[in-house]
Amino acid sequence: MRLPILLSVLMLFLPVIGFSSEAPLTLTLNEAIRMAVEKNLDVRAELYNPAQYEADINRNRAIYDPLLTLQTGYTNSTTASINSGGVESQTLDLNSSLSQLFWTGGTAAITFTNGYNNGNVFTSNNVVIPSKSWQTGLGVSISQPLLKNVGREATEIAINISRSSKFASLERFNSLLLSTVAQVRTEYYKLYSLREERDVKKVSLELARKILSETQGRVRAGVLPAMEVLNAEFGVATREKELIDTELAVSNQVDVLRLLLQIDTNVGDLQTVDLPPRELFAVSENEAIQKALNRPDIREQKRNLELYELQTRNLSQKTRPDLNLTASAQLNAIDSAYHRNVEKVLNFDYPVWMVGLEFKYPLGNGAAENDYRRSRLKTEQISLQLRSLEETSANEVRAAIRGVVAGYKQIEVADRGAKFAEERLRAFIRKNEVGLATNKDVLDVENDLDVAKSNQINAVVGYANALTRYWQVTGELLEHEGIRVVEGDADKLYSTTR
Repeated sequence: MRLPILLSVLMLFLPVIGFSSEAPLTLTLNEAIRMAVEKNLDVRAELYNPAQYEADINRNRAIYDPLLTLQTGYTNSTTASINSGGVESQTLDLNSSLSQLFWTGGTAAITFTNGYNNGNVFTSNNVVIPSKSWQTGLGVSISQPLLKNVGREATEIAINISRSSKFASLERFNSLLLSTVAQVRTEYYKLYSLREERDVKKVSLELARKILSETQGRVRAGVLPAMEVLNAEFGVATREKELIDTELAVSNQVDVLRLLLQIDTNVGDLQTVDLPPRELFAVSENEAIQKALNRPDIREQKRNLELYELQTRNLSQKTRPDLNLTASAQLNAIDSAYHRNVEKVLNFDYPVWMVGLEFKYPLGNGAAENDYRRSRLKTEQISLQLRSLEETSANEVRAAIRGVVAGYKQIEVADRGAKFAEERLRAFIRKNEVGLATNKDVLDVENDLDVAKSNQINAVVGYANALTRYWQVTGELLEHEGIRVVEGDADKLYSTTR
């Protein structure tokens, strides 16, 4: 009594445990690619890198922001004097300046200084001599490097490094997007192939069950020995296991696509719509190699080379002596009343100006020299790595072309093999019906058909994967799928962050 009750309870919960109540989600290949481009977590995370470099660019541009300085201070002092009894003073300073960096590497500053002094001098006879005055100055100063750190490139080195790093980061994002789209195509067609394999296993299982049923009838009729039933039952059990394994592989592959496309687990089963291509794709080796030289990973390496060439030029300039031209002019005044003090400044009564040169050079200059040499070595290293990458890409293209050609031929061979296996199975079934072949013979031949069908499925999917690989190594895959990455994507992410 307990067993039927337990089975009834399990049947009630079986739909909840084993199957999703949601309707299956049908996906075209384009829809799957679009979802991966928009939702894949690795792709979305990679886009933050160029956005961060955009922040670095704007941060480094802040070197041109004017610098306002306000300074105030109060001093109270009492000192002894040889010729008098002592000096007591209170000083108040109110100073301001505004400085600006220019693309030449020079800086200019405007200063406005105000100092108020209130002092008392005590004589030896204890006579107090008061002294009160305002000192005001309005001046401008310029400092311009003449050899080292001169020019726009040296001044904006940090800006240019950040900009080059951002472009390299965008190419790295393109590379990740390229590999992600290739992965989507591969996993999409893999799910298709596993479902086709499952259908083949189902047909195989149905045939084995039919053979078992017919064999049992013929054994009961005394036409066949009982041993044939065991062979048929073994064939059914073997195919049931293969079907279970294939079902498991399908479920696992659905989860792979769910993660890749960021599809919620509450959504029902995923169903592929598009079939793998079977048409002949014509390729030109020379054109393909030229296209491969513009792949994102090669463009990224070129950006890195540009970056280190920029740094090398800057470090070459650092080996020069440091020679600065300095000039300044100031209007000064002193008076007991502040307003008269300012009038004297504006009347240009007491001008002061200065022009000079400042020379600095570390004897030996070992630090700058070795920084430059190291940067030269790094630049040459990246140049060699770029050449190696270009030659590797050419080999990858040639291998991909061979894969496309071989993959197309495999389809034709697999189709013929499946056709021959079907005719062979029909022949053995007829022989079995007249007693010229055993059940084991039929099941073995059916296994051959199973293998031939699998080869046919794998050949079609293998050709699709070969095309994917070809478009990936030539860098055409994103364009082929209608995907384009622009700098504004990262800039938008930067601008929306607060």
